[in-house]
Amino acid sequence: MASLFSLSLHIFLFLLTFTHLCNSKTTNKEYLKFPLLHKDPISSPAQLLSSDTHRLSALFSALHDHRAVKFPVISGASTGSGQYFVDLRIGSPPQSLFLVADTGSDLVWVKCSACRNCSNHSPGSAFLARHSSTFSPHHCYDPKCSLVPHPRPAPRCNLTRLHSPCRYEYSYADGSITSGFFSKETTSLKTSSGREAKLRNLAFGCGFGTSGPSVTGASFNGAQGVMGLGKGSISFPSQLGRQFGNKFSYCLLDYTISPPPTSYLTIGGFQNDNVSISKGFKMSYTPLLTNPLSTTFYYISITSVYVSGAKLPVNPSVWSIDELGNGGTVIDSGTTLTFLVEPAYRQVLAEFRRRVKLPLVEGPTLGFDLCVNISGAFRPSFPKLSFRLAGKSAMFSPPSRNYFIEAADRVFCLAIQPVKPDSGFSVIGNLMQQGYLLEFDKDRSRLGFSRRGCASS
Repeated sequence: MASLFSLSLHIFLFLLTFTHLCNSKTTNKEYLKFPLLHKDPISSPAQLLSSDTHRLSALFSALHDHRAVKFPVISGASTGSGQYFVDLRIGSPPQSLFLVADTGSDLVWVKCSACRNCSNHSPGSAFLARHSSTFSPHHCYDPKCSLVPHPRPAPRCNLTRLHSPCRYEYSYADGSITSGFFSKETTSLKTSSGREAKLRNLAFGCGFGTSGPSVTGASFNGAQGVMGLGKGSISFPSQLGRQFGNKFSYCLLDYTISPPPTSYLTIGGFQNDNVSISKGFKMSYTPLLTNPLSTTFYYISITSVYVSGAKLPVNPSVWSIDELGNGGTVIDSGTTLTFLVEPAYRQVLAEFRRRVKLPLVEGPTLGFDLCVNISGAFRPSFPKLSFRLAGKSAMFSPPSRNYFIEAADRVFCLAIQPVKPDSGFSVIGNLMQQGYLLEFDKDRSRLGFSRRGCASS
């Protein structure tokens, strides 16, 4: 998943065919829209860097582990994390829970409680399974039980017992664990036309046990679980599938604005070429690549990088995925900072040092390699960073606020970190994505992006 940052993924990917929307048939023009919830500015860049480092370690370990509804998106900045939360309503009657929106994992899971009166639980702190008339664990002999990892040693499964639940244990690279029953439940949704719809038999992990920093520490504050948005077949958008165009999009608006604007996660195909043009903006597209050793992540291809218009002499092989599955570039909503493989990072860092006109802060500041003091600058300016991606006119040129953050009073630092060669992949984190409408189109295997689309989303 991605608590912001530390989750590795023992993801088991198989075909899933149990999605079912009831109440009314949806049309290709309908979509689901969820607010993405972000609260106040991040208070501790040092904590952010530490959490992201754990997150990246987890993602890299997962690489070699072989075992249109519209939602508001809430930022977890006020808790010291860079996560974005989705308010998901599950159960009958519906219970509202905040889940981390994570493109770096597939499993949907929530913290669960089996209590009867639940007098010690504040509303929304956990999913109360006993309070839902539609909650049901998968039986341990159900084929769907094979979609998740199980505790070791594996529990005995009694075919003759009616109540013999499918038990899962989902572990992460830092030792964190969520465990419980792999279950099914009804999710209450509202389509773009305002009609109420219900997704029956949403497959999710009902977690009765959690341990470790990834799922209990500061980086997970404010969340009751994870909404996996990855490419795998058990992710949330994959379960909704072709009924909503087999695509989703989101726009992460600037978390530093107070009060923060509302961001949205949209499940569905409301963005197509004609609609984009009619609304006054056009999407750029880059192919989504496939890494056979990591079918969860959304890989894109960087072909070159520029600083203030100057193309850096980075060897193109730096951006490639090798035969062992290393390398490449992942776009991830669950990681905040951006990470570049070290050969590219060193050249970017050197070019920024050469071109920046503000006083340098000597020595590492809060874990960043380049920091400047803007105290004497009325309108401080920073060198411009751009990535050319594979595809026609696919230039990704974010504003400087997407990669320079205020790490201390009037001290701004380059919010990019290095990744050692042959030890992982580059990651475009959610800070770099701010202000862009990003559309993940699985049918066409492409990522669309636009700086002008957020206001229209």
